[in-house]
Amino acid sequence: MTATERPPGALAEPVERVGRGWTASLSLANGAIWVGWYGPLQILLASQAKDFAPGSGMSKETLLAWVTGAGALVSLLANPLFGALSDRTVSRRGRRTPWIVAGTAGGALSLLLLAGASGPVTMAAGWCLVQLTLNAAFAAVTAAVPDRVPRLQRGSVGGWLGAAQILGVVAGTGLATVAGGITAGYVACAVFTVAGVAPYVLRHPDLRLAREDRPPWAWRAFLAGFRLSPRRYPDLGWAWLTRFLINLSNSLVLLYLLYYLRDRIHYGDPDQGVLVLTAVNGLTLMATVVVGGVASDRVGRRKPFVLWSGVVMAVATALLALWQTWPGAIVAAAVLGVGFGVFTSVDFALMTDVLPKALDRGKDLGVINVANALPQVAAPVLAAPIVTHLGGYRVLYLAAAVIGLAGALLVRRIRGVD
Repeated sequence: MTATERPPGALAEPVERVGRGWTASLSLANGAIWVGWYGPLQILLASQAKDFAPGSGMSKETLLAWVTGAGALVSLLANPLFGALSDRTVSRRGRRTPWIVAGTAGGALSLLLLAGASGPVTMAAGWCLVQLTLNAAFAAVTAAVPDRVPRLQRGSVGGWLGAAQILGVVAGTGLATVAGGITAGYVACAVFTVAGVAPYVLRHPDLRLAREDRPPWAWRAFLAGFRLSPRRYPDLGWAWLTRFLINLSNSLVLLYLLYYLRDRIHYGDPDQGVLVLTAVNGLTLMATVVVGGVASDRVGRRKPFVLWSGVVMAVATALLALWQTWPGAIVAAAVLGVGFGVFTSVDFALMTDVLPKALDRGKDLGVINVANALPQVAAPVLAAPIVTHLGGYRVLYLAAAVIGLAGALLVRRIRGVD
């Protein structure tokens, strides 16, 4: 057994820098999981909602909101649950790898089931299964960073994970667009997800938790562990709220993007338009996501990067409200990518810096990741009435800009990091 494989290493604070191969494999796995999410979210679910809405008694916007909201609610519960289970997993393959394998396989099968959905009920059930299983894999992948990466390398590693995330969004959107139909799109996303996760699982052994380090099992203590008191951990609370508000703003932007292009801008091919905007956003995000993380590591500061990236994102969101044309959408997508690139890498490093306990890294990151999933529940609740009754897309995007700006300003309340 090597030094890195000794059981106590699973709970030790990492000090040795990880290599490029490890970072590349983990980033690829992360991107592959996002393919499994965003192929459906950007194109396939919206297309199914359009097909199923006439017989459901709902508009396509309302049906899509219900389905994505139900899936986000599952994600809200699944991510911290599987993170906590992986924290306490004792196995020959380590504590994270079994959940990465099981979650990825389950996610691929769930995508194939979703491809055969015959109506709103089976569509919602399939998407909930996708969220349940892929969140098991995602929780374990995310927890590998504080397990293995020293603090002053987390910004750069977070940058590469962020780059993989946006490439996953672009790849998922592209596969869903060019595959040749809804069924083919789901199959392509399922295959890519499995293929992308495989190199990390096969090439990089996980740290193993010693049985004596695992706390005794008790349901009451296990469930109580999910409550992280903002009063006891104020930095974690403010960091969570910052992430929640900025992600809520972003979710409000993305939810009806296909319909915004079709119904407000009247773009000729809205499916292709979503792909173009996603690609533009991805290019500018890629230009800043790694650079922002590396710069944060070098200066040893996180908050200024999060603050100003949030301000830039709020400006981009306001552009969608004030300049409702195809050129305006392209400019907004580009500016949003600049801000979101820096935010993605540095905010992730900030989150790992405020984690309370080594034993609970997976669970605590899962609770933090609720700030990613909860906006997907809240966004449909806020967006549907705004678009249909309270002023349309202009009011929607102005509200999103205000929410994102509030999240950026609140990062100043974090005291434990520079």
